[in-house]
Parts: sequence; structure tokens; C-alpha cells
Amino acid sequence: MKPGKDYIIFPLDVSSKEKALKYVTMLKDDIGLFKVGLELFVSEGPAVLKAIREITGAGIFLDLKLHDIPETMRRAFLAASEYRPEFVTVHCDQGEGILKEVALKNPGGTKILAVTLLTSLNSQNLSRLGYTDDYIKDLSRFVLLRARIAKEAGCHGVVCSGHEVSLIKKELPALIALTPGIRPVWSVVGKDDQKRIVTPADAVKGGADYIVVGRPIRDADDPKAAARRVAEEIESSLG
Repeated sequence: MKPGKDYIIFPLDVSSKEKALKYVTMLKDDIGLFKVGLELFVSEGPAVLKAIREITGAGIFLDLKLHDIPETMRRAFLAASEYRPEFVTVHCDQGEGILKEVALKNPGGTKILAVTLLTSLNSQNLSRLGYTDDYIKDLSRFVLLRARIAKEAGCHGVVCSGHEVSLIKKELPALIALTPGIRPVWSVVGKDDQKRIVTPADAVKGGADYIVVGRPIRDADDPKAAARRVAEEIESSLG
């Protein structure tokens, strides 16, 4: 069993390298991977990835959510994999093996994770986007469909809510499951923009291989202590 901290991904949701490296320095011994998203990558470029690696041996999750025609996605993924992150995210709307070749031959061994359904979306949002009742009445059907498409496309795993992770792992056990929208019980707040949240323990017991924990750690009086508390919760749930 891997240590609890190795399940934890901390999102560097800041706009500058200086702010990002403050958290990297603080949390480098207490989490498994650092997530670099669009805001930081657009602001600072690939140099921020090198700067993170100079401080810590923790992995990097490059959360770019690539979305384009297949050939453009292939090229963009290969360009991103040159920086050797552990994972890069894509929106994958078609299967047909479109990413199998680059998934196997990218130079850094970077794994492709497909976004199934953003955790900020719910049935009402999907209804407004024109999806049929068959899927908006049961979000698990929608997420499983997207997971099957991701596997067919050649992705190594998926990003999914903790509400669907056990269903995905049951049907597609080989897929890596990364779960955002994590809120420990002691950190739940009102007016949260994440609509489908679960606790770290529930996500990992459901089969999540990684969990993204941002605000509960970042906004704590002692972020290091908060990260350790999350890791202890994970370990206790698996013990």
C-alpha cells in the first residue's frame, strides 16, 4: 500500500512562479504531485516546471485539458510530454484509437488522462447544453460512456468525480482514476463551486488512484498540517 501522501495532488492555482514555489517549498514532503493548470502555465510557461523540479522530486500533473481535432491534440500532447510531467489532461470526445500511438511513443512516458465530466457541472448544466434525459437523469451513465471512449482512444486514465470512481474501476479497472472535488469533512464550506464533492477517504475507498486537494490545504492556518491530516485520513480508510 502506498503512503497516504502519494495519493494527494496539490493544485498550484496561482498566477506567478513566486507564489507557486512558495507552496512547493512548503508542501514538497507532504504530497505526491503538484498540479500546474492553465493559469500558471499560461502566465509562466514551461520554465515553471523546471523550477518546481529544482525544489522537489514530487511529480507534476500538467492539467491543460487539451481539446481540438485529433491531429492537433496529438501534436500538443507530444509537445507537452517533452517536459516529462506524470500526466497531461485532454478532453476526449471520440474513441477510434486517436491517441494510442502518442500514448505509447511519447518521449517522457507521460500518461494521458481524459476529463469525463467537470466537477463543477451537474444535471441541470447538462440539460442546458442539450444532452438527452437518458444521461442527465443518471450522471454515472454519462461518465461511464466518456470513460469507455477514453479507453478506446488510448488514454491511460480518466479524471472523474468521486461519485463515479467506483463504477469506473469496476468496469474498467486498468484505467487510472484521478478524482478532483475533494473536501475533507472538516473543510466543507457553503457556496462551493464544486457541485459533486466527496471526502478523501470515500474517494480512495472507491478506487481513486489520486485525489486533488486544493482549498482545504491552501486555506488552512497550517497547510503542512492540513496535508498530513488528509494523508492520515486516507491511510486510516485503507487500514
